[in-house]
Amino acid sequence: MYRITLNLVVIALIFMLTGQVSACTNIRGEAVDYSDSGVVMKGYMAYDENIKGKRPGVLVVHEWWGHNEYARRRARMLAELGYAALAVDLYGDGKQAMHPDDAGKFSSELMKNFDVATSRFTAAMNFLKQQPNVDPGRIAAIGYCFGGGVVLNMARQGIDIKGVASFHGGLAAVMPAQHGDVKAKILVLHGADDKFVTPEQIEAFKEEMKTAGADLSFISYPGAIHSFTNSDADTYAKKFNLPLAYNANADRKSWGELKKFLGKIFRE
Repeated sequence: MYRITLNLVVIALIFMLTGQVSACTNIRGEAVDYSDSGVVMKGYMAYDENIKGKRPGVLVVHEWWGHNEYARRRARMLAELGYAALAVDLYGDGKQAMHPDDAGKFSSELMKNFDVATSRFTAAMNFLKQQPNVDPGRIAAIGYCFGGGVVLNMARQGIDIKGVASFHGGLAAVMPAQHGDVKAKILVLHGADDKFVTPEQIEAFKEEMKTAGADLSFISYPGAIHSFTNSDADTYAKKFNLPLAYNANADRKSWGELKKFLGKIFRE
């Protein structure tokens, strides 16, 4: 019994030292409602109750499936890093897609009516800024797939936040950025073999950001394809015959890049 107990203690210490488990966090996650133009948005707040005072806030914009557990999990992971995170709802009423046809419909409607997306994003940002444990002067946004494209287009519009990070997101512009428009620093984390983004689109995006004078970091992961951070990607790929796949190595590395990015922009 003593040997078993000692082994468990050693294992626990190893996990703590490697940062895989923290004995000092007390993560609270809760569903929250906010509204925009009469539409109720079903979000999710996550933060560490053991941290006192105000901290930076991060918005998490969901994939084309809608606000789901994946977005909430990423919010909790951000809370573990010491941030207050809001997983936003851009579709309204917590609407989720169960099939790619619906996901494509929901996401394309918003991209075609980007004023609505902007209004809903702004409502989420204002809600986050109003939280008593959030420093309203230190806000960033991250997005996945559809959400990645959304945060990049928010940056193009000159939204006043510290930075945006896109994970396997679309690069197309709703309205191309003009010189001096982009205030946020930009991090793009891209699967080098993503079938949804062409080399021409990548070059056009980089040239657009250069012309706009944006502070851009673009990182590609060889062998990674679309949705490489989502452990459910393989299930979606098999069920709907989509070119998606989880890539644990790219997931780990891209999250590490995000941690460095957020640490840098919030120190400046």
